[in-house]
Amino acid sequence: MKKLAMIIVALLLFSGQINAQQKQNNTKMNTLERYTFKLSEKVIRQKVSFKNRYGITLSGDLYLPKNSENGKLSAIAISGPFGAVKEQSSGLYANQMAERGFAVLAFDPSYTGESSGEPRNVASPDINTEDFSAAVDFLGIQKNIDRNKIGIIGICGFGGFALNATAVDKRVKAVATSTMYDMTRVMSKGYDDAVTLEQRTKTLEQLGEQRWKDAEVGSFQAGVVLNAEKLKGDEPQFVKEYHDYYRTERGFHERSINSTGSWTATNPISFMNMPILTYIKEISPRPILIIAGEKAHSRYFSEDAFAMASEPKKLVIVPNAVHVDLYDQIDKIPFDKLETFFKENLK
Repeated sequence: MKKLAMIIVALLLFSGQINAQQKQNNTKMNTLERYTFKLSEKVIRQKVSFKNRYGITLSGDLYLPKNSENGKLSAIAISGPFGAVKEQSSGLYANQMAERGFAVLAFDPSYTGESSGEPRNVASPDINTEDFSAAVDFLGIQKNIDRNKIGIIGICGFGGFALNATAVDKRVKAVATSTMYDMTRVMSKGYDDAVTLEQRTKTLEQLGEQRWKDAEVGSFQAGVVLNAEKLKGDEPQFVKEYHDYYRTERGFHERSINSTGSWTATNPISFMNMPILTYIKEISPRPILIIAGEKAHSRYFSEDAFAMASEPKKLVIVPNAVHVDLYDQIDKIPFDKLETFFKENLK
């Protein structure tokens, strides 16, 4: 009996371990499958995939209005913020725009999220611009989409890529950016262009040394963690705002680089001498809508891009909004203006 009792106890303990492990696995799976917003009852979401011209398979969610008419739909491709995934801000935008009658594709950029590409956690001005054009490829071959009525929205760092993609890809009929960053500018010149030539030279020297280190070990070292799990309290206000989105229930996602990790240490190299807004004037005569928060630390990127662009163009400054408010604050993001902009220009 004593032996039997010991066996029963052991089985119970083992069962408990299995249940605990199963619970942990389920929690992890739920985190991975979690979206940071609720799907609209008026919208259908479908998992899709497509390749860019570099052979990288991109993962996306296609949002469609449930009660769309039999005619072909106007479409929008969306990505961003820089370091985020489609289950975060871009999916929220897609959900809202699909409610308004558009077919909308939110996608993970190359090397991130559920998209392919090795090594992981790498960005490229060229490849991320191409990702938008690959999304246009995909939308344009869908039977329920009018390929002559496709626009794009870029959020945060993908605002700059969206403008660059539109300049080179004449199939895009209209482009909007929200809380935009020019990643090539901020990486090469720093915030407010404050980096000196001496500082830039030192950074490039350090990046070159890091390449030797990576070559020696045969792998790519991770850079600085983008958003620490806990703040010290003396960080700049915009860092606290990023933390409030990416590291809390509000916007956390395990696949998001901004929520859990970092880019590779050498990631800035391709951004250092490739200004992506060089040809912004060539977007004209196609229209541009640029949206920025009144109190956003990034506001100057939007205002400078607007000044550089040719007509037709429109700048919308959202009162009292900071940078991350335009990631997910539905009461602040001007979706009605986005709806009007695309309905007027995708026709």
